[in-house]
Amino acid sequence: MKENSQSLSCVMIPVSDRQLLLPNVSIAEVVDFNSTDAGASTPEWLVGFLDWRGLTLPVISYDAANGGILTVPGDNRGRIIVLNTIGDSHQQAPFMALVTQGIPSQARLVEEQIRKLDGEAGPADLMQVEVDGEAAWIPNLEYLESLALTARH
Repeated sequence: MKENSQSLSCVMIPVSDRQLLLPNVSIAEVVDFNSTDAGASTPEWLVGFLDWRGLTLPVISYDAANGGILTVPGDNRGRIIVLNTIGDSHQQAPFMALVTQGIPSQARLVEEQIRKLDGEAGPADLMQVEVDGEAAWIPNLEYLESLALTARH
């Protein structure tokens, strides 16, 4: 490892069939899974809504947003991860929420630990990477934000 290489605090987020990798700064808070039902005639990817700090945030299933099946976590394993938005609509929607299938874990990574892979990406995926021998996906946050904007009430 180079003397001057910089590390980045990251979070590995378990979803149904993969791990997501995000920088720690993109996460506002991780809360216990607790959302109101999305109701009828809502998109497949909408788990429900989270009342968080006076805001009502749509809770997105990454799996369903990526063309998979919406899976609600069981046995008190799931969490909801509140993310800071980064897109053009940040002023009107500064946060969005994703449901996880387990407890996110912290990782300090340097560039040498991450290698880009050629995986088959879905609409919610930006790219597949390998982190210390383990596959992970970097999510397409702008796509997820566009979904969250359509679900606001």
